[in-house]
Amino acid sequence: MALTPEDVSRIASLARLDLCDAEQHDLLAQLNDFFGIVERMRAVDTSGVEPLYTPLSAVQDVHLRLREDSVSEPDNREANQKSAPAVEGGLFLVPRVIE
Repeated sequence: MALTPEDVSRIASLARLDLCDAEQHDLLAQLNDFFGIVERMRAVDTSGVEPLYTPLSAVQDVHLRLREDSVSEPDNREANQKSAPAVEGGLFLVPRVIE
């Protein structure tokens, strides 16, 4: 996917950038280089490749240090909501600010 100078002008307008012609030309080259890299990455066959949970696992053996998922603190919802002016169903009620 190659961008045109008109595409760069539109992107600059949307981003509220005031670019001179030389800057637009440089940006066009940079963006097209970026999209070229993306297209090359898309062309690589990744079927059968397991996703990595961390990039480090590609170069070294990484052991996850996971803990048991358990409740460690008591439920203090009611105590925390006592000072609220309005509560319903465990939720704080606030005035509507957007009509």
